Amino acid sequence: MFIRQYFKQENGRRTAYWALVESYRTATGPRQRVVAWLGKLDEAGRLGVQQAADVARKSIEPRSATEQMQPLGRQLRFEFDDVVAAEPRWVEVNAGGVRVENLRQFGGPWLALHLIRTLQLDTFLDKEIPEGREHVPWDVTSMILIIARLLEPSSELFIAEQWFAKTALPDLLGVTEASVDDNRLYRALDHLLPHKEALEVHLKKRLGELFKLEYDLLLYDVTSTYFEGAAAFPLAQRGYSRDQRSDCKQVCIGLVVSRCGIPLGYEVFAGNTADVTTVEDIVETMERRYGKSNRIWVMDRGMVSEENIEFLREGGRRYIVGTPKSMLKKFEQEILKEDWHSIRDGLEVKIVPWPKSDDDETSTETTTAADTSPERFILCRSRERSKKEEGITQRFEKKIEDALARMKARCEKQARDPMPCLAPRFAAVEREIGKMLGKNSRAARLFDVKVTKTDKGSARVEWSKIEAARDWTTLSAGCYLLRTNVADWSDEELWKAYIQLTEAEAAFRIHKSDLSIRPIWHQKEERVLAHIFVCFLAYVLWKTLGQLCDKAGLGSEPRRVLSELAEIRSMDVVLPTRSGVEIRTRCISKPTDHQQILLEKLRLKLPSKIIQKKM
Repeated sequence: MFIRQYFKQENGRRTAYWALVESYRTATGPRQRVVAWLGKLDEAGRLGVQQAADVARKSIEPRSATEQMQPLGRQLRFEFDDVVAAEPRWVEVNAGGVRVENLRQFGGPWLALHLIRTLQLDTFLDKEIPEGREHVPWDVTSMILIIARLLEPSSELFIAEQWFAKTALPDLLGVTEASVDDNRLYRALDHLLPHKEALEVHLKKRLGELFKLEYDLLLYDVTSTYFEGAAAFPLAQRGYSRDQRSDCKQVCIGLVVSRCGIPLGYEVFAGNTADVTTVEDIVETMERRYGKSNRIWVMDRGMVSEENIEFLREGGRRYIVGTPKSMLKKFEQEILKEDWHSIRDGLEVKIVPWPKSDDDETSTETTTAADTSPERFILCRSRERSKKEEGITQRFEKKIEDALARMKARCEKQARDPMPCLAPRFAAVEREIGKMLGKNSRAARLFDVKVTKTDKGSARVEWSKIEAARDWTTLSAGCYLLRTNVADWSDEELWKAYIQLTEAEAAFRIHKSDLSIRPIWHQKEERVLAHIFVCFLAYVLWKTLGQLCDKAGLGSEPRRVLSELAEIRSMDVVLPTRSGVEIRTRCISKPTDHQQILLEKLRLKLPSKIIQKKM
C-alpha cells in the first residue's frame, strides 16, 4: 500500500491530488486499486501518513523467524510514489518573546450557548424568524441579546461598543465585532417579540421533557418596573410602585411559574392596573395556551376578591389563596383554641369552618359563598413571623408616641390653633396628626388621638392607647388565613402549596437584581415589551442552569456556578521564531480545580481548541 500523486486540470492550472493505492494479486497478475482519495497533502501531511503507517506496521510485526517467512496478508508500509518523504521541520522559538493576546471571556458565553442549545432555543429561532437580506441573521442577533442579559445586563449600546468584543461570541457564533451595532440589536428586538407566545409554549414543553416537571400547581404574582424618561405610551402609567419610585411611570408584570419556579409565561399590564383585576386575564390566557387540565391556582391576598373567587369557582378551577387581614378577626375564637397541628418547630396550621354568629359583619355575597361552596379555611401561625410583626408594630408604636409628644410640646409652646382658617400661619394640627398616622399605619389603630381647644383658644393634643386593639394585635401576630376549594388535601399540604409563592417572589428578585430589568430606558412600547421578553428568556436560562445544578447535586442556586465558570478565558498565544515568523494559536485557559469539579458535576467538557465559526 502506498501513496500516489495524481494531477488534474482546474481553471487552466495543474493541481496535484494524493490517493491511497493498494497492490493485490489476481490470476492474471498483480493489479493496483485506489483505496481512498486523500486530497491535497503538503510535506507535513505526507510525513504524518508515513509515521502513522510505521507505527501500525511495528505493532503487528511477526515475532518468530518462521512467522517472518510468511506474508503479512496486507501491505502496511506506505510509500510515496516517485516522491521523497518529507522530514519534520523544526523552528526555534524565542521564549522571552512569548506573549498572550486577545484575552476574552469564554466560560460564560460558552455555557450560555450550551443552555440555549439544550433548550433547542437556537433551532426554534432559526426556524421561526424568517431570513431576509440581513448580513447577520436575526436569530443569531437575538441570541446575543439573551446571552448578554444573562451574563452582563446592560444597554444595547454598551453590548455593541464594549461587551461583545470582549467575549468569545465572535468565534462561537461566527459574527465579527464590526457586524454588531446598537441599531442591529434594536431591530432584533422587533423581530423577536412577535414570537413570544409560541416561544413560551416551546420552552414549557422542552423544560418538561428535560426535567420531568409537573405543572399541577400554578403560582401567580404581580410586580412592577419603572421607566427613566417620558415613556409617552398607554401602558406607561403611574401606580403603586414596588420599587419605591412613585415619581416614575411604570408597567406591571404578571408572572406564572410552576412549583419549582420554572416560568410558564407572563403578561404586561398598564402601570396603574390593580392586581385584583389581572386574575381573569392571566387565567384565561394560560388556559388557552396550555389547557385547563387539573391545575391548582395559588395567589396571595392581593389577588383576592369575591368576584375572582366566583370566577374561579364557576370555571371548575381549584385554588389556594390568601385572605385580607381583616377576615382574620372572625376566627378569633379558633386562634384561642389549642387544637393546632404542628408542622415543624414554630409553625402550626389547622383547617377551620367558617364561623357562624348573629353579629357576622360579612357581606351577603361572602356568606352565601361560604355556605354553598366546599370551601375550607386554613389558619396558619408562625412563631418567627410573630416575632417579626411584633417588632415592626413596636417600632411604629414608638414612632407615633414620640411624634405625638413633640406635637403636644409644640402646641403648648406656640399656642397653635386647631383651625387653619383662623391661624393660617400654622398648619392644621389635625392634618399633621393624620399625615403622621398614615406614615405609621401598622400601629395607628392602637391610638385614640383627640385634638381639643384650650380656654385660651390654642390646640391641645391628647391621646390614649386602645387596649382591645393592642390585645388583638398581640394575639394575631404571626397568624394568617388561607381559603381553598381543594377538598382532598391535608392542612399541611395546603400550607406547603401556598408557601411555594416564594418561588414567584424569587423570580422577581432575580429579574430585578441579576438580570436588571429595571429601570427601562426604551421609549417605544414595542421595544419595552421586547426588553421584558429578553429578560424573561434570560431567566429561563437561569432556571435551566439551576435545574442542571440541582440534578448534579450542586443545589438549585446557579449564581455561584455561573460566576465561577465565567472566569474561564480564551486567548491567542503568540510564539515568535528565529526566522521572524510568529506562530499564533487560539486556546482556552485551563480550568482551576474548582472549575473542573463543577464541569464534571454538570457533565460538561470544554473544547480543546476554539473552532472559529463562519457565517
